[in-house]
Amino acid sequence: MPLPCTLWVLARPDDPGLPSLRDLPPGVALVVGEDASAFAGQTPADAVLVCAGGRERLRATLAVAPGARWVHIRSAGVDGSVYPELAERPLVVTNARGVFSRSLAEFVLAAVFHFAKDLRRLMRNQDRRVWEAHTPRLVGGQTMGIVGYGDIGRATAQMARALGMRVVALRRSGTADPSTDEMFPPSRLHDLMAASDFVVLATPLTDETRGLVDGKAIAAMKRTAVLVNVGRGPVVQEAALVAALQAGAIGGAALDVFETEPLPAASPLWSLDNVLLSPHSADHTPGWLENAMTCFLANLRRFLAGEPLENPVDPRRGY
Repeated sequence: MPLPCTLWVLARPDDPGLPSLRDLPPGVALVVGEDASAFAGQTPADAVLVCAGGRERLRATLAVAPGARWVHIRSAGVDGSVYPELAERPLVVTNARGVFSRSLAEFVLAAVFHFAKDLRRLMRNQDRRVWEAHTPRLVGGQTMGIVGYGDIGRATAQMARALGMRVVALRRSGTADPSTDEMFPPSRLHDLMAASDFVVLATPLTDETRGLVDGKAIAAMKRTAVLVNVGRGPVVQEAALVAALQAGAIGGAALDVFETEPLPAASPLWSLDNVLLSPHSADHTPGWLENAMTCFLANLRRFLAGEPLENPVDPRRGY
């Protein structure tokens, strides 16, 4: 009897998530490779798990897997893997949406308190043994504006509301949500930026969002406002952000993502006192990789049972 499913995994041999695949459901044949050449001569794939690679690597792999019916991206962001032509194939694309939402929302709140309570000043004065009173801001009553109201945005909104913050958000549909006080359509981005004490970017990277936060959008922010980016680096025009930070035109920025990663040593962001940097690892909390693999394995069981898959992605939209 032929195997009911052949699973190809695009991953490096030392990928730390591979041990989670040791106990696959019965009847699943596993093939692991770094690129399309590793799958030459193998049983054609029914499903492809993308742990590493990129758009061209996935494209090449699917070119030799004409019968693949499902592609799962292990991360929540899919901009580095999916491409619009995928929508023309009879397959389903899914991702790990929801797995990282709480950890990223907690990072946002950490950034809020970092700037509201001026924690950098406290740490600097402690290092220097300086007794200097200052006036911290109260977080409750402040306005958080969220650009990109998906799972991460919603988790952030719920935590912010619990602190007594006013929450406004922007999403494509403009449809209201009970966790926000007001929802903006994309055409009102500058209004959201102007109304917010903390602007949180949680939008995926698409053709529409690349460079979305440009010099004009940043100029709309309050002089005391802080930009927090947990989405994708290229959503922000980094040169415009650096200029605003250097000029003191905005209060600060907390960044987990950047236009170029790793962040080049020559970047002026490293030396700015009004910037909090995280090396794209705000969601790497204990168990993050196991949780991502668990998300995949749950969908694998649905796939084998012929059930609808969770977290479908529209390759044309990029999310």
